[in-house]
Amino acid sequence: MKERLIFALDVEDGATALAWVERLRAEVGLFKVGKQLFTSAGPELVRRIVLNGGQVFLDLKYHDIPNTVAKAAIEALRLGVSMLNVHALGGTTMMQTMSAQVRQVAAAEGRPCPLLLAVTILTSASQADLQAVGIDRPVTEMVVRLARLAQAAGLDGVVASAQEAPLIRQACGPDFVIVTPGVRPVASAVDDQQRIMTPAAALAAGADYLVVGRPIATASDPVRAARAIVTEMASSASA
Repeated sequence: MKERLIFALDVEDGATALAWVERLRAEVGLFKVGKQLFTSAGPELVRRIVLNGGQVFLDLKYHDIPNTVAKAAIEALRLGVSMLNVHALGGTTMMQTMSAQVRQVAAAEGRPCPLLLAVTILTSASQADLQAVGIDRPVTEMVVRLARLAQAAGLDGVVASAQEAPLIRQACGPDFVIVTPGVRPVASAVDDQQRIMTPAAALAAGADYLVVGRPIATASDPVRAARAIVTEMASSASA
């Protein structure tokens, strides 16, 4: 079950990130590298995490013209990441081009292809936030629409709130991967997430992977906190 837990490396520098990798490598399945850390430490950090035995979810949410996104994703493939993502709002052509080119290069170079994911609606976004930028449809409707677009474009899955996971599962089937941020164990702070759920509830809702950061990082014993989350995940799966 620990392979389905992703720890968010939401730190400022590579040395701190590598210390977390060393500390939690045996407790979690993947390490999420986002924009702050990647901008600070660059691709070399990703290489070092992979060389040290860690799997990486490169969370850069590419959103640009199709060729630019495809070329960036190919370089992510060559870094050895296990997951990467784009914004589904970039559209079908962008997602299709990226998926096709990454898979082609992976096959040509004999590299394992990472899971290719699309971000639907950020878990920090409220309905009011969406309306402010001209998206008048309900969050649930938009998430399902974007998930279907991603699947039709050849992607493996989406990043979405666990609250929308049952709808995505119904629309896209059992093999479509759902990665869920905004996961908080009971009694944890909500922080800046709007659509959150406990680990057990998220798995029960249909999530495949859970992204957890602050509840582990700010715990007095992060290893124990990670193990407790895995235990909760396992109990949910066996229920």
